[in-house]
Amino acid sequence: MLHRLGRPQDHHPAPSQIPDPPVSMAPAPGRSSLGGILSSPGWGGLLGGKPESVTKLISAGTQDSEWGSPTSLQGQLGGVMVFHEPLQPAQVKALCSAGPNSISPFKNQESELGDLPPKLLLNYSPKACRNPICLDLSPNMLHGRLTGNKVVNWDIKDMINCVGGLPVLFPILEQLALLPPDQPSDPPGSEFITPDLATPAEGDWVILPSNRASGVSAALSRVATLGALLQKLPASLVDVSVLVSVQLLVEQVTFEKNTQLLQQLHTHLLFNFSIWNQGDFPLRIGHIQYMSTIIKDSRKQFRKKYGVQFLLDTIRLYYGSSREGDLSEDDVRTIRASLCGLLKYYISKGVAQDELQSILGYMAAIGDEEQLCGVLELLLTLLQTSAARDQLFLLLFEPGAADTCYGLLLNSKHSDRLRELVFKLFERMLRCDRVYEKSKQRLKLREVGYSGLTLLFSDINITPTLVKSLLNQVVSADPVVNYKDLMALVQLTHRAGPSVRLLVCKKLYQLLQSQQDAAVQISRQMCWQETLKRGFLEASFVGRTSMGTDEERDTSDSVGDSRSVDSLDTGELLSLGDTPTPADGPKASWAGKALGLSLDLTQARLYEGGDSGSQTPGSAPSTPSPLETTKPFPGGGGPPSEREAATSSSFGEDSFLFSDDMSLGESFSSLERTEEELSRMLLEVVLCVMWRGVEGSDDAAWLERGQVFSALTKLGTANELVLPVDHIKLSLLERMLEWAVTDNREATAAMLPQHTENAVRLLHMLQDFLQAEGLVNPALWSEKVLEEAVTLMDSLMVWYSSGAQWLQLSQVGIRLLLGFMAQDDMQVCAMATAKLNTILQTKQVETQDEACYLLGRLEGILSRSVREQTETYSFLIPLLRTLLSKIHKLLYMELHLPSLPDTNGSPSFFEDFQLYCSSPEWRLYLDKYIIPYMKQYEIETFSQGHETMALFWKDCFEGFMVNLHRRERERGESKIRFQEQFVEPFSRRGRQENLRYNSMLKQLHSQHSAILRQWKAARRGLVCERGPWADRQQSEMHWRVSSAENYSRMRLKLVRNYNFDLHREASALRDNLGVQQQQVCAQSLLLEAVKQVKVSDLEEDMLELPEDDPGGGNNLGESEEAGQKEKLVLWEDCELVTVVDVTPGRLELTTHHIYFYDSSTEKEEGVGNDFKWPLSQIREIHLRRYNLRRSALEIFLIDQTNYFLNFKKEARNKVYSRILLLRSLSLYGTRSPQELLKASGLTQKWVNREISNFDYLIQLNTIAGRTYNDLAQYPVFPWILADYTSEELDLSDPRVFRDLSKPVAVVNERNAKAVREKYESFEDPTGTIDRFHYGTHYSNAAGVMHYLIRVEPFTSLHIQLQSGRFDCADRQFHSIPATWQTLMDNPNDVKELIPEFFYFPEFLENGNGFDLGRLQISKERVNDVILPKWAKSPEDFIYKHRKALESEYVSAHLHEWIDLIFGYEQRGPAAVEALNVFYYCTYEGAVDLDAITDEKERKAVEGMISNFGQTPCQLLKEPHPVRLSLEEVEKRKARLDTCPLSIFEHFTELKSFFVEGISDNVPLVKAMVPKNQSHSFISQGSPDTLVTLSQNGLMGTHSWLPYDKNISNYFTFIKDPTVANPKTQRFLGGPFSPGVEVTARLFVVSHDGKLLFSGGHWDNSLRVTSLLKGKTVGQHIRHMDIVTCLATDYCGIHLISGSRDTTCMVWQVLQQGGAPVGLCPKPVQVLYGHTDEVVSVSISTELDMAVSGSRDGTVIIHTIRRGQYMRSLRPPCESSLPVSIMHLAVSWEGRLVVHTCIEGKATLKDRNALHVYSVNGKHLCTESLQEQVTDLCVSGEYIVLGSEQGFLSIRDLYSLALCAAPMAMRVPVHCVSVTKEQSHALVGLQDGKLIIVGVGKPAEMRSGQITRKLWGSSKRLTQISSGETEYHTRDQN
Repeated sequence: MLHRLGRPQDHHPAPSQIPDPPVSMAPAPGRSSLGGILSSPGWGGLLGGKPESVTKLISAGTQDSEWGSPTSLQGQLGGVMVFHEPLQPAQVKALCSAGPNSISPFKNQESELGDLPPKLLLNYSPKACRNPICLDLSPNMLHGRLTGNKVVNWDIKDMINCVGGLPVLFPILEQLALLPPDQPSDPPGSEFITPDLATPAEGDWVILPSNRASGVSAALSRVATLGALLQKLPASLVDVSVLVSVQLLVEQVTFEKNTQLLQQLHTHLLFNFSIWNQGDFPLRIGHIQYMSTIIKDSRKQFRKKYGVQFLLDTIRLYYGSSREGDLSEDDVRTIRASLCGLLKYYISKGVAQDELQSILGYMAAIGDEEQLCGVLELLLTLLQTSAARDQLFLLLFEPGAADTCYGLLLNSKHSDRLRELVFKLFERMLRCDRVYEKSKQRLKLREVGYSGLTLLFSDINITPTLVKSLLNQVVSADPVVNYKDLMALVQLTHRAGPSVRLLVCKKLYQLLQSQQDAAVQISRQMCWQETLKRGFLEASFVGRTSMGTDEERDTSDSVGDSRSVDSLDTGELLSLGDTPTPADGPKASWAGKALGLSLDLTQARLYEGGDSGSQTPGSAPSTPSPLETTKPFPGGGGPPSEREAATSSSFGEDSFLFSDDMSLGESFSSLERTEEELSRMLLEVVLCVMWRGVEGSDDAAWLERGQVFSALTKLGTANELVLPVDHIKLSLLERMLEWAVTDNREATAAMLPQHTENAVRLLHMLQDFLQAEGLVNPALWSEKVLEEAVTLMDSLMVWYSSGAQWLQLSQVGIRLLLGFMAQDDMQVCAMATAKLNTILQTKQVETQDEACYLLGRLEGILSRSVREQTETYSFLIPLLRTLLSKIHKLLYMELHLPSLPDTNGSPSFFEDFQLYCSSPEWRLYLDKYIIPYMKQYEIETFSQGHETMALFWKDCFEGFMVNLHRRERERGESKIRFQEQFVEPFSRRGRQENLRYNSMLKQLHSQHSAILRQWKAARRGLVCERGPWADRQQSEMHWRVSSAENYSRMRLKLVRNYNFDLHREASALRDNLGVQQQQVCAQSLLLEAVKQVKVSDLEEDMLELPEDDPGGGNNLGESEEAGQKEKLVLWEDCELVTVVDVTPGRLELTTHHIYFYDSSTEKEEGVGNDFKWPLSQIREIHLRRYNLRRSALEIFLIDQTNYFLNFKKEARNKVYSRILLLRSLSLYGTRSPQELLKASGLTQKWVNREISNFDYLIQLNTIAGRTYNDLAQYPVFPWILADYTSEELDLSDPRVFRDLSKPVAVVNERNAKAVREKYESFEDPTGTIDRFHYGTHYSNAAGVMHYLIRVEPFTSLHIQLQSGRFDCADRQFHSIPATWQTLMDNPNDVKELIPEFFYFPEFLENGNGFDLGRLQISKERVNDVILPKWAKSPEDFIYKHRKALESEYVSAHLHEWIDLIFGYEQRGPAAVEALNVFYYCTYEGAVDLDAITDEKERKAVEGMISNFGQTPCQLLKEPHPVRLSLEEVEKRKARLDTCPLSIFEHFTELKSFFVEGISDNVPLVKAMVPKNQSHSFISQGSPDTLVTLSQNGLMGTHSWLPYDKNISNYFTFIKDPTVANPKTQRFLGGPFSPGVEVTARLFVVSHDGKLLFSGGHWDNSLRVTSLLKGKTVGQHIRHMDIVTCLATDYCGIHLISGSRDTTCMVWQVLQQGGAPVGLCPKPVQVLYGHTDEVVSVSISTELDMAVSGSRDGTVIIHTIRRGQYMRSLRPPCESSLPVSIMHLAVSWEGRLVVHTCIEGKATLKDRNALHVYSVNGKHLCTESLQEQVTDLCVSGEYIVLGSEQGFLSIRDLYSLALCAAPMAMRVPVHCVSVTKEQSHALVGLQDGKLIIVGVGKPAEMRSGQITRKLWGSSKRLTQISSGETEYHTRDQN
């Protein structure tokens, strides 16, 4: 034999012992490398040479002499592979990179290794060595011998994975969180340690959970837990090393390409800011930098989840404005900036609509200026530089995008910096040339108008910056300025200070200078006069926009939109300025301007309130002096004009500016300078517009011009202006005169008439103004006016033109001159006099009247000057002379005035006249003649003119007011439009964003709390008694009923109750009777409600299925295709109804699955009641009623899980029909319960005794709508016994049974009479209530709780029903005999039983120790239920009670009870006859709840129904058939050959037959008939498959029929032909691990007989082999050590594997088209807790139990669905030697059979024992065995055992007693199994024989059949039917 070298893991061989053939090997990286040796020329030559030259055979032991003495390789040896061809370098590299511990490098490597296996000559692995022998793992089977030491090293991570995986380390983290913060965990100076030197805080996590371990879901939830626990750590522990380890972890997972895990790491660690925000600034920045690098590596992947929205939320959540934190503001800014950098990075790579929406939403919601500016700056830079800017522009121009930023401008909290940025953004957008003009219209506020915007600014905000920005935008937005917008802006500045107004004025002025049509455009704007004139308001009136109504407006006027747009004489925005002027007393006079201002200054702070018009000065806070509130004023630089504006104070701000070196006085003087400049500019502007802009000289034009004055007058009445109104008017007139002169001078011939007319009108206006206003204010008769007027008149040649118009004008001129002469100003007077003199000298005075007028006027002036001794006199005398000389004759002066001094050059005239004018003669003359004529003349000449002018002014004012109103209405409308289009959307977006943000926070919070709850649940597994961190003090366990059911629908199981409550309070309340509250009887109210909704007759619950449903029907064919995508079909809101409560949620139905999402807020263990099942697992689905409403469905799955779902009435049928279509099952679903029962064939099965009484009753209950999920419709079972007092229960005596033909209340004859009388005498006056026998019901919620009060959750439900207390002890269920007695005595108590009485012993014990009170008379404490005398224990009671239910008497009479409850006696005359009528509300269809509209009433009726109980659906309308007796059944079976006899019913007649050896002398380790083999329709009755497996891995699939119609033999067995022929033999692939005992436990056959699952392989794998092809179709390496045992569940959904590594794994069997095709690659659960190798496992999916037994002597039970630890069992044992749990089995009722063996014991005596435990871990019995059990199985209520001593024995599951004498097999038995019909037991023997045990009594011999004698010989048969060969179990002597 060739002496070959194998390698145990890591051994150090002695150098002398190792031969050295050329070997290719994979050196472990980082260990002493073999590269040096292998690359030496000698080895290279060898490897390169031809394979033949190397391999030659020599005899063992001669190797040293043949090859020379061996050279040993020092160090550790990995796997050894010898190939017979050279490898490519790439292949060598791939093999090496797999590492030293790679068990199967070829399996999942790259394709380059795929072609290596055929080239393999030898392959040894240290895993496959036993002592010196190394198994050759290549197909050549050249096993080798090893010299050297075997060393086994376990990797720390593998060890961790054996005790619980990664979560085992989490409690350490939890401990850290509990450290008192005052212990600094790291030494000082640790900052200088680089992360590489410091061990990371969680170095362990860099070790990933080995990829073989637990399922992905487990790993994922762990990452979440890790994240949650890290958040709890004290901040000092979250440092750079944590970040480094997370980084390593992320890199490792990235390298392994585990995307799901990576996503979790991102979500819960890397992008979980809650962790990193505990750290200091460097850590946070480091984290963000790392995050950025990761994002930049694969932007697209992160963009969706960690993109723009995520970053914005992060900034808002952790780095928003109002965060309390330990970071300085600068640090926060830095972090914000780096996060914004990421934002920028994303957007610069292209931006999506929703991302921009996120940014805008953020801007709308955030409100923090600094962040807003950041975002705006970000957008601006992106628009400048980024590649995606075109896209960004387009998106920003979308309506509702950038334009919402107008909303930002209006927030009074924001400063100018923000506003400037907003305008910059707008500017950049408006300058963009890539979009159509059309798109820009919205941003330019075209539809809305700027006036809406300007109205919404609050006063404080109107700063120079804002106005400049707006101005800039308005002026530069369009090539041609939009003057409407500009005027809106001017209006805005009215609320600001002079400096701001000056800005706008200058701009206007520039425009008027530079643009031709500017003036005309402005003059076309609505009410421009008021707009411009308002610029003259005095600074202190800046907030005042009340438009001059006579009385001051009261400040309590509300502001804003509460007034209608039409009431516009009040300003649109009443701001605080509307308070009466603060200066007390008269308004501060013009001269006292500085004083007025300083007074106003004290009120400066008031304007801050913005729009809140309710503040009056009185309520102002204590007003600080202006000096305290100073802020430096923005913009010190700039051109002089701006600088000037900037240094002048703007009152619109609340700041008043003083530079350091400027005194208060200077500041005021600068204000004055500003105001002067402002008024100058404004005048120019107004003038330009009214003279140049208003074209023409007609009435309309002058109406426009006149309105300027109207505006001024109106403003002047209510406000204080920069200059007095008259002065402004005067300056206007002066300038108009100037312009008129120029116009006339320069006019072309064509234009002359217009100009002349303008001049004439102007002069009339001037005269009117001076005559009216000049009387009050003499200062108005200024020199300038005089000069200009005279010049104008001269230029018009007024004095000398003829015609009425000119005459009138000359009269006006003279009147003006006279007026000027009357002024005090010498200069004016002199000029006017001289001019008049000149005129009079050249002009004829026509009439006396005129003469009188001139004289009278002149004289008046003269006499005044004489009186006052002024110089005027001297100017006037020359004129007087001229005048007198002109009119001397005309007025007959000689006549009247004889003593008048001579005018003709008398030198003394001057003095003479001075005297004369006071003489009586002169006075009389004047008074009598001149004055009256003068007045007459004035009236005649001028009054007409005055009237005209008055009318003109009236028209002007009216026109002005109309315009004003129109303009204000427009502004109001514009404001409303602006609010609708900009403000509302902005605030709406803010609200939506806040909603989204808050719901995001809520979701984060609920996720976090869900994770913590899951961790709390997971933690229990770690600290439980078998957990790695087991608490020293284990808390007492409490239990509650689980919803798991077995196949007989028994809810047998208790699960841990972590929220246990002893209900002490409820006990106290019961005993403390004073607290009892009287319940008001609402019965009468209810009856009223019920009356209205009573339904007369019952309609059937039928459902029409649509013929062809377009959505569901057509894709059924494809839906089985594995690759088909899952599509959502429909979803509905519904409620999941359980016993405990009603959970709201949503049901989703897809093409593959059914999902339920629990939407309750607090979910248990973080997952709540969510579920997801493949549709293929739905077994049946029933229509249900809930609260007598047809709105529910109950769904049953193949593993017995069921869900009761209540829908809205109309939705139920939709869901139902859709599930049916998708399942395409004939679930009889469309039928009523009656039809369902017929179609199910159950009744016939029961009659033929194919199903038990219990099963039949529970099925009837199910079909009739009874369910464990609803207490009001709980399954109902009969009382069956009447004897509860005898010592022994004799079931053969009919007297111990109750009479099943009568309702329980009248079983006692005495009660029947009373019941009948009550029925006949009952009469309801209202006619609503039908007669009834019983007012209570045999099944209602209270009754169920009454029975189950000792187990949760029923205890809590009972207390709830009894309003928070236990019911008093006498009314509790405390004794079974007493309860029966009460029933017999009281005709009103009609309670039947519940199913629990037949299977659930726990409800009879007070396991939780509740205080149930004491009985009143005996004072005895109510504790466990008192049992009948014949029952020794609760278990015994249940066992016997169940036996009674299945007894002959009950079988013969049960149909009578069914008639009462479900059948024809349920209602109608038969019911009356049978005394079986209940309160009408209990019958289905009696009440239509939907007809009750009042919610309260409906709830009350629902309550009543649930308390009264509900009668089941009526299933039968005719009497129920009777069950066959046992004899009849036997006869029937004999007639039908198709029913083989059950071995468990004929123990005395069992015989064993042997079948020719399957493989000679190779032990048969598995023989079984899989239980649900699918036969096609045609081959019904064709043979089943019987699968065998020999110890050497030989597989056989034989044909098997347990019966045969033609031959009266016992079975038919046809041997698989491939087994015998060496060429066709199929072996299990891959050698078993050396040293593993190959037994039946290592194998499981799938239920359809197509797949074999096997363990025990050398590479720790669990393999799946196709039995048909004999090929391995799956290999799952997840365990860390050899798989030692396998088991599968009854329904074929799960498989469980146990391993030497002490763990178990639960696997899901993959189904395709209903057939198993393999295992899911990852286990559903990994179960921990054993401390030694697991040697036996068992699993029950329906009871949610995974059971494992180990060499450590314990059995551990876990749940399958959640993998939770339930309990440990330690079977009793006298010996001190260690015990192993060799075999385990779970019965259908959850009984646990445990076989223990003391392996160290030498003798057989007491070495083996059998133990039985209840499903809830109660030890029931133990039986010591005298033989070594090799295999056992449980079938029905029996245990079948095979032993090494060659015996097959059958024991009773309850007592463990032998049912018959053991059958001797003569050879050790290796495996046992029972066929599915329980007709045969299959036994595999050590010598390869298959023995079949069956019932050996033949049926009656029929004629024509061959006699048995022929076959009696013991020779082997090769005929087809070999079943007749009897296997003699006794020696034949």
